[in-house]
Amino acid sequence: MAGQPRCELCGARAAPLRCPGCRLTYYCDVSHQKTDWVSIHSQICHLLSPVLRPQRCFHSEKDRKDGKEQLLRKQESLIAVALCRAQGFLWAGQPLEAIPAALQALRSSSRLLGPASLRLLPIYLLLAEASTGAGRPRQAAKYLSQAQWIVLQSPDCSAALQSKLHRGLGLFSIAEGNLEQALYHLANDVYLATAEFGLNSVEVSGGYFHMANIFFHQNKMDAANSLYTEVSSLWHAWLLSSLHGHQRALQARAEASPFSEEEEGSEDGTTEAQRERGARMLGAVLELREQGPLQHPGETAQILHSLAIIHYLGQDLAKAQELGMKAFDLAKQLPQQDSLETIGHLLELINAQFSHTT
Repeated sequence: MAGQPRCELCGARAAPLRCPGCRLTYYCDVSHQKTDWVSIHSQICHLLSPVLRPQRCFHSEKDRKDGKEQLLRKQESLIAVALCRAQGFLWAGQPLEAIPAALQALRSSSRLLGPASLRLLPIYLLLAEASTGAGRPRQAAKYLSQAQWIVLQSPDCSAALQSKLHRGLGLFSIAEGNLEQALYHLANDVYLATAEFGLNSVEVSGGYFHMANIFFHQNKMDAANSLYTEVSSLWHAWLLSSLHGHQRALQARAEASPFSEEEEGSEDGTTEAQRERGARMLGAVLELREQGPLQHPGETAQILHSLAIIHYLGQDLAKAQELGMKAFDLAKQLPQQDSLETIGHLLELINAQFSHTT
């Protein structure tokens, strides 16, 4: 029947089922309704009505302006929730569950920004990664093509976004078994990330990491070893800098007036996404160093130290202490023990934080 709603999840079939909460989303069957509910709809059902229903008519220019600003904040909030859910499912190794949330972020962003906005690029790349992980290569290819089209339509696209596109294309090529093509895209990822962020930025580490994985599986151990070491060194230097920033912020807070109304913010400049990305990369390299043919005790201690910092900054003190102690014990066995002082200092910070919270 003409005009009948389409399924919120698949968009392909007529949808006779309607959500009893928001009464704005429709589904072709119960299974699609349940899938969407678990992925994202349970989190945004109450947010949809203020965003999708017709807006009130305002009589004054000020009221119209205020109404537009409120609507924009609600739309941005809905997109942020959807993206957070999608990324969380990907981190948890549940790519299939990530897709409905990412699709919601895409629909909402397209309505707000238009179909050619550069801000849609990370969402298409997220959808491509989730589709690849869920064994849906045709859909992944479609999302990557859309991402490429946006870049081609945007001559002012930053090197940072182009870097992300090449990484997405590289990961898709790996999944397809086209390793030469993957290396080409990942090399471009590294080049563009370096141009945008600098040679020593952790933003460069992702390309190095995936290239190292390819070389490792091709049994090119020298190349793999060199790139894994680069990944470890980049994260270690950045995390030490973040830890120092955290300490400076704590000291400034301790010295501030008790009557100060300054809002709390990120004390170290790291985000949950950065810490999660670092933990996943470094955890993978650690496993290779501890169990595989590329053992390197000095770097293993460095990785353990880095992971301890990540968990400390993320307030997982027990895990930070466990990893910090492993790093310290391993560093004591090395011929050169330059790292003992910095690892010991981290353990002191962890113990002090334990004392403060108990």
